[in-house]
Amino acid sequence: MNTKRITRGLCAGLFVTSLFAGGVQAAEHEIQIVQYTYTPAELTIKAGDTVTWINGEKRVSHSVFFNATGEESERFFPGERWSRTFDQPGRVEYRCGPHPEMRGVIIVEP
Repeated sequence: MNTKRITRGLCAGLFVTSLFAGGVQAAEHEIQIVQYTYTPAELTIKAGDTVTWINGEKRVSHSVFFNATGEESERFFPGERWSRTFDQPGRVEYRCGPHPEMRGVIIVEP
């Protein structure tokens, strides 16, 4: 019996099994910023998903400020984007740092 061939076959089988055992892959979502508004203003995602905010304004910079933690993105200018991955389930409220009237919420499901 060729031990190397058997070992390679077992390793390949374990690798393929591990690819499918992980379940559903994380998704990516976009939030547009236009006319001082986050669109959509409320977004429901799954834990592990990534959200990207895209500044579609013509002349204004924005940021994403998370109310509960005080964490804030850097300012991003027209045509730029900023992303964050959400690993923990829960409700995450945010606003724009320089424009606090702009508000949004991410609902992260398990």
